[in-house]
Amino acid sequence: MYHLSKTFCRRKSVFLKNEREFSASGVLSTAITKVLIANRGEIACRVMRTARKLGVKTVAVYSDADRDSMHADLADESYYIGPSASSESYLRQDKIMSVAKKTRCTAIHPGYGFLSENMEFAQLCQREKIIFIGPPASAIRDMGIKSTSKEIMSRAGVPIIEGYHSSDQSNDILLAEAKKIGFPVMIKAVRGGGGKGMRIAGEENKFFEALESARTEALKSFGDSDVLLEKYVLDPRHVEVQVFADTHGNAVYLFERDCSVQRRHQKIIEEAPAPGLSEETRVKLGEAAVRAAKAVGYVGAGTVEFIMDQNDHSFYFMEMNTRLQVEHPVTEAITGLDLVEWQLKVAAGEKLPLAQRDITIRGHAFEARIYAEDPRGGFLPRAGPLLHLTPPEADQNVRVETGVRQGDQVSVYYDPMIAKLVVWGSNRGEALRLLKIKLSDYNIAGVETNIEFLKDLCGHKNFESGAVHTGFIEQCRDSLFPKLQVPSDILCQAALAAILYEDLVCLKAAVGGENPWSPFNTELGFRVNHSLSKQFKFLFDDKKLIVDVKYTEPEVYSMQVNGIGPWRKVIGTLTQGDNILELRSEVEGKKTKTRIVKINDELHIFTNDRAWKLNIPQPEFLSKINIKSDLTGAAVSPIPGVVDKILVSRNDSVKKGDALLVIVAMKMEHLIRASSDGVVEEILCVVGDTVAKDRLLVKITEEIK
Repeated sequence: MYHLSKTFCRRKSVFLKNEREFSASGVLSTAITKVLIANRGEIACRVMRTARKLGVKTVAVYSDADRDSMHADLADESYYIGPSASSESYLRQDKIMSVAKKTRCTAIHPGYGFLSENMEFAQLCQREKIIFIGPPASAIRDMGIKSTSKEIMSRAGVPIIEGYHSSDQSNDILLAEAKKIGFPVMIKAVRGGGGKGMRIAGEENKFFEALESARTEALKSFGDSDVLLEKYVLDPRHVEVQVFADTHGNAVYLFERDCSVQRRHQKIIEEAPAPGLSEETRVKLGEAAVRAAKAVGYVGAGTVEFIMDQNDHSFYFMEMNTRLQVEHPVTEAITGLDLVEWQLKVAAGEKLPLAQRDITIRGHAFEARIYAEDPRGGFLPRAGPLLHLTPPEADQNVRVETGVRQGDQVSVYYDPMIAKLVVWGSNRGEALRLLKIKLSDYNIAGVETNIEFLKDLCGHKNFESGAVHTGFIEQCRDSLFPKLQVPSDILCQAALAAILYEDLVCLKAAVGGENPWSPFNTELGFRVNHSLSKQFKFLFDDKKLIVDVKYTEPEVYSMQVNGIGPWRKVIGTLTQGDNILELRSEVEGKKTKTRIVKINDELHIFTNDRAWKLNIPQPEFLSKINIKSDLTGAAVSPIPGVVDKILVSRNDSVKKGDALLVIVAMKMEHLIRASSDGVVEEILCVVGDTVAKDRLLVKITEEIK
């Protein structure tokens, strides 16, 4: 099904204008004239930008959930390939190949994830005489199975970490090998990456539960439930090297990236080069990575990942990702190279554009991944509409990689990443300062994000000094999640914004103009100039906050917060900016400029330091109507997702902490446990149900003895 709207042609030109442009170094050979991107989201958009500069036509594929997506609109042609579940669309090799042949594509770029490291798909492309923009199938096979790759690396002289990598997958053997290694032990899927199918068993009695969870997630993500075991190195650094090889026997490294700061074994912020490494260590890492690539006859872009001791900087091979990495932009930023351009040229049979001696490091770069998730709630992913989305402005030192626009949905079917914010500076300190500023300029409302957490992370003294490791977030949890209290000045600004917001809406209505904020609820009764005083109520973390306001003279207000402290003189103006309201306020002589978004019962205040979301409580008579029944002991869904397994039956006795069911969301498996002892009274879902956040799934009653 052909899908390209004329309307989006205008949107597309704006999108391209606002993205940081690369300077393509020439026209691609005629071997690749039209490429299908077998992926979605920001990586599909990323590949399309470089392809366009090289004069290559692009074809996108999309599922039900992505029918109106950016990547489908940005391509020269777009085709529907099935339902939202990736197993029925983006993982369907037959459907993707059918589109490629129908559109006469000469190449397929797999992006990352999905089919990017699928040996069978690479072989299918070869049989169909379509160029696979990636390594040979044999390299994917050898490096994609982690147990095999470690044997190859050992023979190639690349240091490896202690572990069990054999084919016997019986529970008894795996437990015996785990005991030999010693707990804690890492259980890892032999295929794939991205933290999928990875669990840590801290002690023997937790081993089988972690093993089953890792196997289940690995099977769903990669079609293979086999695992390997590794000694879990406490608080190591995660350092990876970007490599490139061509079909002419040339291979180079493009230096390293530090990806140590992670949650749920997934990267959250990356930087290049890795801080604190000597030039000697940097060269050793790069040369080891090139040996790894040559050992498997590698071609194209790949990343060799190492575990590094944070004290003596000794390193051990962990795995090789036989694809372009999510964090490749930081390497591009410090080298000035376009890695997608290199991919296309190598796939077309050309030699590497540069030799090792010609590749140098310039400055420092960070990439922060913007996710729809709840950091204070265990980093659980979130789904929902992006009702407001204002990214920072891109320029020569700032790059925003995204595949979504305002109004798009963060779907339960795919990874919850919204964007990647990439910044460059002449040194690490300069780059980090720029990152903090640009994170404050990233304003999102409608779905919870990790932006505030990233700002706190970037401001942490240990991160600022480069003292990072994979256990950084857990070790620094107390300081990374400070207790928040809304400042009085912010509450005064909230009350002023509410007053002026209604004035703005009324003015629009009076002159007969359209209200550009029509999705926002204006039934607040905030017009205080009809009386001499008014009280405003807000909620933050379920705590009620009160601002008393007196209308003292035209456009001047006196405010007191929570009935204590001084009355503050407050004045200001609210104006309609580009896609956002701008509040200029003066509270007791202190002038501040903030950005305001109101969505239904939420008031978002974006400052240069922190974004605040204040809820406007319902009127008392409504809250009484909506009182929920007591769900003590019940199991509810912590996130939107799909019910994958139900582990209990009606009338089963359960103890607090027992596993009840499994929810799958954003490609991750989440185990729901009983919150108290009792008996399963009712199961209110079936396998395959799509459930909303906070939906009651299992009802548990106290056992009568």
